[in-house]
Amino acid sequence: MPWATNPLFKPTADPPADDVEATAAASPTSSHSHSRSPSPSPRQEIVKSIDDGFKEPTEKFTAHQIFYIFILDGLGAMILSGGINFAIAYAMYATQDVATRPIRLFLFPNTLAGDSAVTVIIQCLITWHIELFLVNRDLRKGGVHPIGFIPEPKGRFLRWFMFLDRPEDTHEVRSFVHWLSFLRSQILRALLIAVAFFPLIWGPSIGFLILSGKWQGDDWYYDKVWAPQVFKLIQGGVLGLLTTPPMVLFWLTRCGWALKNNEERYGER
Repeated sequence: MPWATNPLFKPTADPPADDVEATAAASPTSSHSHSRSPSPSPRQEIVKSIDDGFKEPTEKFTAHQIFYIFILDGLGAMILSGGINFAIAYAMYATQDVATRPIRLFLFPNTLAGDSAVTVIIQCLITWHIELFLVNRDLRKGGVHPIGFIPEPKGRFLRWFMFLDRPEDTHEVRSFVHWLSFLRSQILRALLIAVAFFPLIWGPSIGFLILSGKWQGDDWYYDKVWAPQVFKLIQGGVLGLLTTPPMVLFWLTRCGWALKNNEERYGER
């Protein structure tokens, strides 16, 4: 698992002494042989620092990046998340005895409002970690270019959120404590995204459920099919469509900064 340390860079080994001597012997002598060689440009440093397979950060959006972010990941997540949520809702509600365990909006035991809230949190956690692995895998294999034109934020919170200005490590790399710190940092950011999207998803979901339910004195009631299943299909799909592209952008941009800054590790705290 390469995610506890930055998979982008490897220590640059010094060339063997024999190779250095052979190169020196083979180089032609001239009046400029003792002149100082020019310093490598920032672009050369980026190319030198990238492992085989990683591509250079782009200076603008490419057609492939747009397709990758919004079609492959955005629409793909919408279809996949909607289908999974539909199947879960069918398994949860289609077999319920609504006479003894009614399906209602707010009241237990089957509360669709509570289901909606839990879905936002759980799906954001799952989607964040899926994109963490998939996007970084595609970056490492050269399947997509990192983004190189977005400037680093200056605000303290955004720099922390984007894994910038990390404190110095105090534990061994890839140790148990290191992995716990890594997972904690990822879960915390996924929860913050869930909080940011919660009012955008939960509020309209309640409105949709009120319109599709039947008021019976103390709450809105629902049949065991198909209102709960269609609701979960729509909510899961919309949530996947709205949250996945920003998560993909996060890792493409963070990778671009790591390459430009020649970082040894990123995404740890």
